[in-house]
Amino acid sequence: MTVTFEDIERAAEALAGQVIETPTLPAPKLSRATGAEVFVKFENLQVTSSFKDRGAFIKLQSLTGEQQRTGVIAMSAGNHAQAVAYHAQRLNIPSTIVMPETTPFTKVEQTRSYGATIALAGETLDDCRAMSEQMIEEHGFTLVHPYDDDHIIAGQGTVGLEMVRDQPDLDVIVGPIGGGGLMSGSAIAAKTLKPEIEMIGCETVLYPSMCQALKGETAECGGQTLADGIAVKNVSPRTIAICKELLDDVLLVGEPAIEQAVDAYMSMLKTSAEGAAAVPLAVLMTNKDRFRGRKVGLILSGGNIDTRILASVLYRELERQQRIVNFRVQINDRPGVLGHIACLLGDAGANILEVAHSRMFLDVPAKGAELDFMVETRDAPHAEEIIARIEAEGFRVYHLDAPGRETLR
Repeated sequence: MTVTFEDIERAAEALAGQVIETPTLPAPKLSRATGAEVFVKFENLQVTSSFKDRGAFIKLQSLTGEQQRTGVIAMSAGNHAQAVAYHAQRLNIPSTIVMPETTPFTKVEQTRSYGATIALAGETLDDCRAMSEQMIEEHGFTLVHPYDDDHIIAGQGTVGLEMVRDQPDLDVIVGPIGGGGLMSGSAIAAKTLKPEIEMIGCETVLYPSMCQALKGETAECGGQTLADGIAVKNVSPRTIAICKELLDDVLLVGEPAIEQAVDAYMSMLKTSAEGAAAVPLAVLMTNKDRFRGRKVGLILSGGNIDTRILASVLYRELERQQRIVNFRVQINDRPGVLGHIACLLGDAGANILEVAHSRMFLDVPAKGAELDFMVETRDAPHAEEIIARIEAEGFRVYHLDAPGRETLR
């Protein structure tokens, strides 16, 4: 390994007063929900809301005077971009960030607000790589890689260092893997301080890059994932070597579990977690038997989730729990029927959020109509009770939240 525990200790000294030494706090509600004793490392409290602040600062302060005057370049559409721009501005280093043209406007503007020059290239980071290489050749910029760099790994490793020093009784640390810098550095630090601690990396089933690399296989990656921050197709030999030596396992989770974990952080801890940051909790929630009764440290790596996406995730989870239910009722089209069903819903304790009355569709009988309801309920049994009351009155009910939708109950 090219990164040592001493490198991480020096990085921790350099970061003092430069980034926030985030707390590792007990999470009693998550503990009750999972059966483990859960502690959370709140890296979403950093200035740019992610752990990337650490590695970015260590890399930038390691540059020679000439490199700092010439400037740096990074390719990223997310947290790495903001961290490099923020700390480059603080250190008076010119920075250029190459981002895909598809990057949301808010992320582009947030990165620009830290003083970076923004260059847009293509639709993917591969397109950005080509432009970055061209600009390095033309201007002599120094590349700040998001994970394939010893200084970056040492900086990120201070996360694991702090966790074990703050909570020395931890049995296991669970963290996300994109390129592997965070878990590589954290494993070096944690295993040095406590050799018996278990280190578990987490990826999505759509992007199992490190999981497959550790098996000597090429991963098939692709698809839309909420955890876009770790949607990395190619990990580096540097991080593969460290993870192969020090990680105890890499576990995969699917999209529904990630959504549920984002919701759990918001509803139980009242804190925001972006998709990548919620993956460790998703792993814990889907592997309860493996972690039951153990002291588990979760790395909440960042909180940069788009507010619209967050709202959608929270709403979808309410649907999964059937605390919001959508259903369709077929009726005879005559006066008073809508009012009658509304009274049934009110008597059953349902709160009507939306209602739509359809008569003119060709699949509706000429003397009939359909009512689409969105109602708020207490829980799944309450939802079943409400629908049963409507059916008891002779109406046909279709549950619109069921797989395939419009499924007759």
